[in-house]
Amino acid sequence: MIIKKYQGPTEQDAVAKAKEDLGADAVIMNVKTVKQKGLRRLFKKDYVEVTAAVDEPDKKEARKPGKASLQNLETKVGHSQTEPESSAAVAAEAGKQEAKEPAVATAIQERLENLAQLLERQMQEEGPEEDKEQEKADQGRNSRMVKLVFEQLLNNEVTEENAREIMREIDNKENLQLDDLLASIYQKIVLKLGQMKTVELSEEKPKIVFFIGPTGVGKTTTIAKLASKFKLEKKAKIAIITADTYRVAAVEQIRTYANILSTPIEVVYHADELKTLYEKYQSYDLILVDTAGRSHKNEEQQEDVQRLLETALDYPHEIYLVVSATTKYKDLVRITQTYSDISDYCLLFTKIDETDALGNILNIRMLTQKPLSYTTFGQNVPEDISVTDAQGIAKQLLGGNESWIRQNN
Repeated sequence: MIIKKYQGPTEQDAVAKAKEDLGADAVIMNVKTVKQKGLRRLFKKDYVEVTAAVDEPDKKEARKPGKASLQNLETKVGHSQTEPESSAAVAAEAGKQEAKEPAVATAIQERLENLAQLLERQMQEEGPEEDKEQEKADQGRNSRMVKLVFEQLLNNEVTEENAREIMREIDNKENLQLDDLLASIYQKIVLKLGQMKTVELSEEKPKIVFFIGPTGVGKTTTIAKLASKFKLEKKAKIAIITADTYRVAAVEQIRTYANILSTPIEVVYHADELKTLYEKYQSYDLILVDTAGRSHKNEEQQEDVQRLLETALDYPHEIYLVVSATTKYKDLVRITQTYSDISDYCLLFTKIDETDALGNILNIRMLTQKPLSYTTFGQNVPEDISVTDAQGIAKQLLGGNESWIRQNN
């Protein structure tokens, strides 16, 4: 069997190329629309790619492609026609794509399979209960399972206090099965992480969105990612305002992104300038405001942030406290204490690709009771941002040091 891929601006064009090259007997195995990624979407159009196959003349029969090949075949963007591939190669490529499907889409049993095996192995290594009554043996087994899961949470930097709260009411259950234990803890973590809150377009315009937080956590890049997403995916009208005039390169960095997106950008030096700009862009969907990174130890700088926020009281507005997942828990506590006067904000964690322990996301969520929103995991704009995945975090906290982010990329 000969298998080739063809590309065209429409499905009809791509199919026509396949029929012209392989003949009228060519079978279309797969059709997909390839979307341009990142900022390339501004300059290049999406296209359609078809995978076609035809029997080789010297073979009477050929195997029909499997379901996985038909639905999951993924290829890199290349020339309109590629070299022939074997059926085995196509199947292998399809298998790779299936392996990339997010683990969060599977059952809890599959999500926690590795941890279940780890617990069973560790309990076996501790040896069987000897010369004890069955009831005591079961109680001892339950206690060891709870202890191992508790230690797993601590290893992933969940605080001891929070780990104990999660494990509460489980330790006293009798004849607890491993699957039930993991499912119960998994569900409790997901509930603790709560419902995510993200930027929503409002009928009342403009909506003002502030990004606050310490220096070096990636506020500017995060704004660029969100601006790109709303501009490209929702065709929203967006303006960017930066009050980060303390860093020499900050204004130029955000200006570069704004120019690429053909988005207006304004620089302000005083809070009083903001209201004028709100009126200037009153027909826009979103105004994203980048604030200067402030030290949580500097009270005067915090007052500057407060004055910026007060300018939007007459408009629909949202506030996102941007912090890094790599920051130590003690410092995160101090940062959130600094912003305790702000009653309504969401938590946005950056740099989760730079740590294997995501316990602080759960810790700060439980400490502040503020809703989680987005997480970022790289420098690519706009790809490396997503709504916080409570199920993925729960899996990582229970599943050890293998990052769920890497599994899903």
